[in-house]
Amino acid sequence: MTRMDTYRALTPGEIAALEASGSTADDWSSIEVAEDFHPSQLRGARLGGRVRLASGVRIRNSGVRNYDIGAGTLVEEVVRLECRGESAFGNGTEVAVMNENGGRTVRIYSGLTAQIAYMAAVYRHRPALVAALDRMARRAADAARSAQGSIGRDCRITDCRLLRDVCIGHGATLEGVSVLSNGTVGDFSRIGIDVKAYDFVTAEHALVDNGSLIERCFIGERCIFDRGYTASDSLFFANSHCENGEAVSIFAGPYTVSHHKSSLLIAGMFSFFNAGSGTNQSNHLFKCGAVHQAVHRRGCKFASGAYVMSPAIEGVYTMIMGRHTHHHDTSVFPFSYLLEQEGRSALLPGANLSSYGTVRDIEKWRQRDKRSAGRDLINFETWNPFVGNALAAGLDALRTLYDSNPDAQSFIYNSVHIKLTGLRRGIQRYEQALAATLGDLLARGGDGYDGYDGYDGRGAWIDAAGLYLARSCMEELLDAIEQGAVTTPEALTERLRAFAEHYDDYARSWALDILARRLGHTPDAAEIERAVVEGKAAQQELQRLAEADRAFDCSFDMAVGYGLDAATDDERRADFRAVRGLE
Repeated sequence: MTRMDTYRALTPGEIAALEASGSTADDWSSIEVAEDFHPSQLRGARLGGRVRLASGVRIRNSGVRNYDIGAGTLVEEVVRLECRGESAFGNGTEVAVMNENGGRTVRIYSGLTAQIAYMAAVYRHRPALVAALDRMARRAADAARSAQGSIGRDCRITDCRLLRDVCIGHGATLEGVSVLSNGTVGDFSRIGIDVKAYDFVTAEHALVDNGSLIERCFIGERCIFDRGYTASDSLFFANSHCENGEAVSIFAGPYTVSHHKSSLLIAGMFSFFNAGSGTNQSNHLFKCGAVHQAVHRRGCKFASGAYVMSPAIEGVYTMIMGRHTHHHDTSVFPFSYLLEQEGRSALLPGANLSSYGTVRDIEKWRQRDKRSAGRDLINFETWNPFVGNALAAGLDALRTLYDSNPDAQSFIYNSVHIKLTGLRRGIQRYEQALAATLGDLLARGGDGYDGYDGYDGRGAWIDAAGLYLARSCMEELLDAIEQGAVTTPEALTERLRAFAEHYDDYARSWALDILARRLGHTPDAAEIERAVVEGKAAQQELQRLAEADRAFDCSFDMAVGYGLDAATDDERRADFRAVRGLE
């Protein structure tokens, strides 16, 4: 409803007509309707407390207590839609994310973003910051607090059992819901059959359906929960898609995907993540209780049956296969394979750089972004300073390992084993990828050789739940929050958005600094151009390796099981190509 809406009391004739059609009210004088109200809009309505109906609202065989209902909304066959007293509608709920004991608790509210939640969960070593962010959340919850529930315009709410202390946004659909209690449903969201949700907030266009169970969760824009998924004390952000399995105390950054019945995500941080069947991130090292966490950086994938015992962390775009119980730290080795070999964790550094699957994943995320609000800030760039710093650190680590014992055939780094052959190949791949990163970033942004032009992105970078930004910029923002210069979620997000808009300039300054360090002097135009050319060549070589990987996967060697009744190899090949969609 809007401020333009005007309401009036019911006339005696309208009350008589309503009662004749089976509608009742505790007190008809507490019911307000739009100027164009007609008694035919209500049939079998059971009204209690204060109820306001905007233009075109229809109520059929439903109980409604203490609600404002927006124009064009249908409420039909709802056992109880009620606001029992003052409520913040899920806003202000404390979520024990990442740490089951509450060490990283985040307070949820309708305006929460992935980046704000990241700050609140990750920067616990800055108590003044955490307190300031919590005050923002409390103010948002207070602003939402009311003794009157609200439903937006053009909603469809049908065949539901209990909707208690729930605020529903514009254009939402609720159909066949079992229970919604103390929550907020975002604009154009859909809540479906047999869903039970308690103490929750959903953002725009969220889908929760088919028996899913939600407790103390934030569900972000365009997220999908389906097929009986259960989640508690967790945060899910843009385009995450979860079915069948279970989540407990997780920070699910953008594009967290889990589709299998046997998969458990617990006490971890994920983004651009895919969980295979039987995936388990265990927090069962209970010497001091359920306090441990695992961080699986952007683009990590778990193969079927993969198991990691917390605490642990992997570098970006790592493929994890097998069981890992030795609390590995492979954060400096991006694009790797982490394997179980003879009961040990073995690493193939950089092996994923030649995987077509990695290329396909990176391409599809941008293509599948169907958001309209875009509240979470997401950078999809493959070659970026955050990854570039990891590549440089990985190179240094591999070279240091080799120099420590040139005659060794294998090495140990943070509880993982690296064979000499893998180490040498990793150095080669990281050199190519770092060249590709520098070339890509030097080709964009400003023209100055010092590269700064007011946008200094030198040094460390972070991946703040989908947004790449210089650590110096993040520190500047965190200081401003602590000092009271940034006091609202909107102002905070606007500062982050300004950085995102100038990402190319910040990234180019980082690349220029790295190039200067490698050359030992400020690069001139010719040296920058040379780095750009070398970067393009490195990208082409990595692309060639990925295409070769794809070619093998599409080769006749992978036609095992095709052409079951084929009489010749040509027929089997034809079946293989037809099914795979190969020309």
